[in-house]
Amino acid sequence: MAADTDTAAESEAPADPRTALLPEAAALLERFRARLGDAVVDAQPCFGDAVVRVTPDAWLRAARVVHDELGCDYLSFIAGIDWMPTPVADDDAGSGDTSAPVQPRDTTYGVTGSEGRFQLLARMQSTSTGAGITLKTDVAEDAMRVASWTSVYPGADWHERETWEMYGIEFDGHPALRHLYLPSEFDGHPLRKDYPLLAREVKPWPGLVDVEAMPGEEGDGDDESAGGE
Repeated sequence: MAADTDTAAESEAPADPRTALLPEAAALLERFRARLGDAVVDAQPCFGDAVVRVTPDAWLRAARVVHDELGCDYLSFIAGIDWMPTPVADDDAGSGDTSAPVQPRDTTYGVTGSEGRFQLLARMQSTSTGAGITLKTDVAEDAMRVASWTSVYPGADWHERETWEMYGIEFDGHPALRHLYLPSEFDGHPLRKDYPLLAREVKPWPGLVDVEAMPGEEGDGDDESAGGE
């Protein structure tokens, strides 16, 4: 009797969303695997959906399959990932990390892993069924470039511009890879973990052309009036 009760309880327990695929996501993954074959490096469930890591040379082909054959006609986003741990200054080693969430001190990769520091992450969905899939691919640190998706998803245009701007990843075939947020003269890629956050102190921010003096600094308008008194 107790064994039957346990069995019934197990059968009624909800599936763990971190390790179970929704039926529609499982169907997409099966069809994707059938088309991409060995180009699929790894595939893991993540809160019901599938996260699939593909080889870099299959990045564009993967987009075509997802768009043309799986019916995922909406590109939600393309983003870069820098898995490098946030640098810690020597004099900050014992102070602890008070950021939220706390940044890892060692390299840890997310779902489906990574071969190196940089990756691309993209999410696509069907506007008719709502089913979706997330793709990832590695980006070699000594050859930061992959094929552009703009020929498949026109909306990839500004996502790829932002990713290039912030991480330095080039997109072959992009029609106009130019700055989106930063001045054209800006040097560096601000979302790389090793980009100096105090850059404005060691190198003038290109956008600051009319810098007003702080109170008490030379050039402050109060100096003259103070002297007149």
